[in-house]
Amino acid sequence: MFVRPLLACLLLVSTLSALAAGEPRTVVFVGDSITAGYGLESPAAEAYPALIQARIDAAGLGWRVVNAGISGDTTAGGLRRIDWILRQPVDILVVALGGNDGLRGIDPTVTRANLQGIIDRARRKQPAIRIVLAGMQMPANMSEDFRRQYQAVFPELAARNGATLIPFLLEGVGAVPELNQADLIHPTAQGQSVIAGTVWGHLRSLLQ
Repeated sequence: MFVRPLLACLLLVSTLSALAAGEPRTVVFVGDSITAGYGLESPAAEAYPALIQARIDAAGLGWRVVNAGISGDTTAGGLRRIDWILRQPVDILVVALGGNDGLRGIDPTVTRANLQGIIDRARRKQPAIRIVLAGMQMPANMSEDFRRQYQAVFPELAARNGATLIPFLLEGVGAVPELNQADLIHPTAQGQSVIAGTVWGHLRSLLQ
């Protein structure tokens, strides 16, 4: 998962500036390359946050989506930049981080602590913010014990913090070759569409 932080930061600055000018309520997606749309021909149009924006517009719900995904990001990276992201008002924060932690074999207790830190900082800065936590799973070639501990992080945190849980962000996409690029990690445009459907199913009720 490769990093293009400068471009992502410039895009986020532009979006946050627009929000400061009195735009509608906001949903911010904090994530890694899956959220950023790595490898897509047009990430700004094909990554799942953009597809969520299209569904919001079609439903006339009056929300604006900010894609704060950065390829290669970990939960530690998300924790470092969350205060900067929340300089402007955010109504719903979707946290889609942790995949790179797992693939790098980072202790799940560290991942849990970082995600909790993101939630705590978000609520400290903006008490009314609503949190959506996107769960991930590790591939079968990793140890069963690690996979079990890792997968348990997300529902535990969601229950503890009263957050909305998306049990598995890549539901119906993970390990499906035709929905992933050649690396079998990053979704194709079609795979991103499936992810958008999964996210929409959990997010729509919060947007009403």
